[in-house]
Amino acid sequence: MAAIPPAWGVQYTLSLPDEDAARAAAAELAGMGHRLTAVRVHDHFRFVPSSFWYGKPSMDPELEGWWQVSSLAVYSGHERMVLEPFLRSERIRVAQVARAHGGFQQGGSEGHAATLEGVFTRDGLVHEQAGAEVTPPVPLPEDPASPPAGPPWKCGGVGAPATVVQAVVAVAERMYGSAEDAPDAVSWLLDEEFAFGEPYGTTGEFLGDLADAVAHQGTCTDTTVEAVPFLTELICDNDIAPGSQLVLLCDLLRFAASGPAAAVSLADRITALGGIWEESAAEYLTRRAIGRELPRLWSRRGDERDAVQFALAALTALCGVHDQCVLSDLAAFPAPAGSSRADIVALVAALLSGDREGSVAALDRLASWRPSVAEKAASPNVDLQNLGMSILPDLVLEDVGPGIREEHNR
Repeated sequence: MAAIPPAWGVQYTLSLPDEDAARAAAAELAGMGHRLTAVRVHDHFRFVPSSFWYGKPSMDPELEGWWQVSSLAVYSGHERMVLEPFLRSERIRVAQVARAHGGFQQGGSEGHAATLEGVFTRDGLVHEQAGAEVTPPVPLPEDPASPPAGPPWKCGGVGAPATVVQAVVAVAERMYGSAEDAPDAVSWLLDEEFAFGEPYGTTGEFLGDLADAVAHQGTCTDTTVEAVPFLTELICDNDIAPGSQLVLLCDLLRFAASGPAAAVSLADRITALGGIWEESAAEYLTRRAIGRELPRLWSRRGDERDAVQFALAALTALCGVHDQCVLSDLAAFPAPAGSSRADIVALVAALLSGDREGSVAALDRLASWRPSVAEKAASPNVDLQNLGMSILPDLVLEDVGPGIREEHNR
């Protein structure tokens, strides 16, 4: 007989504009069956003499005067992975509670319920329901099945690690000569310590380090802007393996979508604070820099593999270029009706043509089989154009990724 898994806990954190709103939201969460609910002024620990944070500047001064709700919900009888579709609906419901009271859901954490209950900060505790649990429905909801993928892409392998590293360094030397003249994201490739360091075990590890040097943890900075011409040169270089070129192109996709992705993740917060979304200068300039490189990237279209052209079409859409030639090319991609690729192509086509209604229709189809899209779209504050742009890099990478791995393993 299978052992019953330990109860799972989720701690939610909500930010509300004042104490009354926080207490009202806390009461709703308690009514939903949450075991512990506390209400505290934002940055509570800055005012506790025994705390490390006592007297220190706020880490989030925009929320000065706001209140926070911390709430622990317990779910038992199921493994965590089986609970995911239900927990997703719970996150949507909790976020709606925050919005209804003028605030936003700021985050949360998960773990074994006993552990989370033991470390729960009880300062400001307003509701305690010993042993309370949120009862999942029977049967548990399940994620929808994904439609079949399109035909396999001819992506080409990523190349042996040593060969790819050597080719990348050669491009850096050709463009910049030395580490002193190279951008920060490139200079480490020309450093003597790197040249005599331990070899990479896989090409993926090296390309991951390169992407992190260009945009640390995915955050665009001035360094990212400066590195765009270098990445373009790598994608166009004949000595870089086709699969590695495609991986680098997908990196450009992520960088170009960083602004819209931030807009989607912060939509409820921005609305609650009465602000207007403005992407950072680095995000804007990165996308502009990529847009300037598009003609060069497309100039090799006749020599590229079909997967590269597919990624280039998505990149063109992300850069806000309404290109009828690229739009016409989409019809040639192998995207059978009813396939996941057909839905991705529909989104790219809508973005390329500036068709907002088409974007909404494509997002509706994607949300029907991709739950993460449905969760993000649940907020009325999320701009659907930004949502479409924010999800495109992952959609493209997941579509072309199997082809890269398959050819690499041959």
